[in-house]
Amino acid sequence: MLRCHARRVMTVAELALEPRTLILEELQRCMDAVAETELLEAQRAILHAPRIFTAGAGRSGLALKMVAMRLMHLGLTVHVAGEVTTPAISAGDLLILASGSGTTSSVVHAAQVAKHAGAKLLVFTTAPESPLGLLADFRIIIPAAAKQEHDGVLSRQYAGALFEQSVLLLADVLFHQMWREHGESAASLWTRHANLE
Repeated sequence: MLRCHARRVMTVAELALEPRTLILEELQRCMDAVAETELLEAQRAILHAPRIFTAGAGRSGLALKMVAMRLMHLGLTVHVAGEVTTPAISAGDLLILASGSGTTSSVVHAAQVAKHAGAKLLVFTTAPESPLGLLADFRIIIPAAAKQEHDGVLSRQYAGALFEQSVLLLADVLFHQMWREHGESAASLWTRHANLE
């Protein structure tokens, strides 16, 4: 006698739970592994810079645009590389860069130009010994897979997703800490929010 075993169909909520759990668990592990000293040094570098610039490519670059916006909300002078109103970087300025591999050519080039001008570099990367990592004055090393790593050891997410997510979340951690220490109200920060939308 043959027995048929009915296979239970998963609900949409159940299908979404596994990726949600995966992403949250990877982010928690990654965030917990970042050195607190690196975050404190990054915060000091941001607060002491007369002007801040950001540069990155792809999704890392998009994450840094969000970082630039939040730093502007704190009242800091911030520019995004490549925008038509971005001035020349100069001595004393801080350039914040992100590249998982630390080899993205446009990002490494921006770092070299900034260094030549006398600016300091704050780098988010997975690769401290990469060309970008070695140029950095301040580094936040994120133990995530670079986009070229497809073995699933450091992350089961596609390409450099964990790195890119971590850049944004770690920068939000920095923002929140600086905001808390600054003591400015949310209403006060809101006065700097874009109003030409």
